[in-house]
Amino acid sequence: MPYEQAYFGIPVFCCDLCCKRIYMPAHFYEQEIKSGLKAKRAISVFLDTITRAHRPNLKKVSLNYIFCTDEYLLQYNQQYLNHDTLTDIITFDLSDDDKNLTGEIYISVERVKENAAKFGVAYDDELLRVIFHGALHLSGFKDKTKAEQEEMRKQENLCMENYKQKLAEK
Repeated sequence: MPYEQAYFGIPVFCCDLCCKRIYMPAHFYEQEIKSGLKAKRAISVFLDTITRAHRPNLKKVSLNYIFCTDEYLLQYNQQYLNHDTLTDIITFDLSDDDKNLTGEIYISVERVKENAAKFGVAYDDELLRVIFHGALHLSGFKDKTKAEQEEMRKQENLCMENYKQKLAEK
């Protein structure tokens, strides 16, 4: 007998036969390094909320987050973007159409740790900001120009506020 649960206001349908599995729009993998990411299920559902808020016609969201080292991400940056610099995140939109969002987001844990110290914020907060940054890119936000960077930062801050508010409500 199917039943419905709501996570952050999003109905999630399940049945007793599938061991109460919950649809996870985002999956998190660690490549050569531990991220220490907590509340993966809540973050996954919130990422679904973010992408659907900006792209309401989506039928399916499938995001893979890969946490890695600087060296690992540098290889991707050189190979796919022809950039020979360290970065905290690279986002690839692998979608075949407008209705289904498929993306791979690579995040350097070392870069996130360094940026957290540089900006005087907690590592967990900086990690969340970068995770949301990737979803915002896949939702259509850019950050090449000064104006785009300002809008991206505004959206990241909104995501941080909304996510923390949702957690506090639980």
